[in-house]
Amino acid sequence: MKTKLKLLFIVLVGAVGLVSAQATEECITTMSIFSEHAKVKNYDAAYEPFMKLRKDCPTTSYALYQYGERILHHKIEKATGAEQKAFLDDLKKLYEEKKTHFASKAKEGDDIADVALTMYENKIGTAQEQYEMFNKAWETDSETFKNPKGLYVFFNLAVALQEAGKIELQDVFDLYDGIQGQITTIQNEYAKNLEVILEKNEAGTALTAKEKQIEKYAESNLSNYSKVSSGVNGMLGKLADCDRLIPFYEADYEAKKNDVAWVRGAAGRLVSKECTDSELFVTLVEQLNTLEPSAKTSFYLGRLAEQRGEDAKALEYYEESAERQTEPQEKAKVYYRLGENFRGKGNYSRARSYYNKAVAAQPSMGIVYLRIASMYVASANNCGNTRFEKLAVYWLAADTAAKAGRIDPSLADTANKTAASYRANAPTREMIFSEGNAGQRITFSCWIGGSVTVPSL
Repeated sequence: MKTKLKLLFIVLVGAVGLVSAQATEECITTMSIFSEHAKVKNYDAAYEPFMKLRKDCPTTSYALYQYGERILHHKIEKATGAEQKAFLDDLKKLYEEKKTHFASKAKEGDDIADVALTMYENKIGTAQEQYEMFNKAWETDSETFKNPKGLYVFFNLAVALQEAGKIELQDVFDLYDGIQGQITTIQNEYAKNLEVILEKNEAGTALTAKEKQIEKYAESNLSNYSKVSSGVNGMLGKLADCDRLIPFYEADYEAKKNDVAWVRGAAGRLVSKECTDSELFVTLVEQLNTLEPSAKTSFYLGRLAEQRGEDAKALEYYEESAERQTEPQEKAKVYYRLGENFRGKGNYSRARSYYNKAVAAQPSMGIVYLRIASMYVASANNCGNTRFEKLAVYWLAADTAAKAGRIDPSLADTANKTAASYRANAPTREMIFSEGNAGQRITFSCWIGGSVTVPSL
């Protein structure tokens, strides 16, 4: 009988968590009962064995903590008043126990943020208390604070508290930078995974079952984080337009002009909100270049030179900035700016080389593919020896535009509409039939290069 219970326990928790080699027979029996109830979401029945396991057998299995979180969330949702607060305190305690007994699997930022989000969703505590719990998660371990809803709610609370005069505007700006940086890092990882899948799709290679799961997971998460990023941008927009930013920084300039971090942050904020035509921006850039010549100052000097029409000087500064930059996201911004510069001058080949460098540094920068697609279309009449070959460029442009929406879901609507309009200009079925080249590859010998497969009829 004991052997059967032990086997049942291993089956029930094996797919969920680790099983300790030191687990006693009594612990295994209790864990089996606990897991049977928890697995079918009978959390009330699972609660008693759960509490016994925490006391007597805390290292039996990691599943104790995974299922335990769900049990306490259930209890918090169903309770009110002092009882609800007691269950919340127990959730905090459970995360501490997990850190003690399974330290390698604990993620403090994620766990503390879960407590904060639970407080918010169940209206426990004031907005200030909820914010402080999120802030504790961020300051303790921001690297593992990845919950998209948690990031959104955290920033939403910060904006509300700032508007109520309870936190400083600069604190909101700093949090915005941190959250957007976190989102970009996460998106880049998913975009890298998706890029491999997209390359196989483009090559016509069938995906394995595992690759299909990776594709689905990556696209779902890219969409979720894209929504959070857009929402956070929207909230900041109310606080950080040029009319508010410029007086805000002007008021503190004399007092803080020798504070490198402050000058760097102020210049960066004006760039991000396109407030670069102000005298303050010129002053900040010149001061930053005096205090701390860096990749950023080279980029800002490039912006100033570009605004003055000094294109050669701007290019020199941008190239210098890209070479000196060590942060991938910042490097991508510089390369993207260079791509935009050369696209505007009609030097499409060089523009594409910089766009490709941008997306190599930041794989989630989907806008790059829309830019490249537009350059393909602009060059269609100059690429190919026949009308059919010229129009075939639109297939390549459509595929490239569609890729933008898959890499960056916030662009999906624009990317799909753009791709559809390009396909509408590609060779018709009648033209394919007339040419008799269905299924064949067409290679482009102009700057575009590459090739496309003519659709089968």
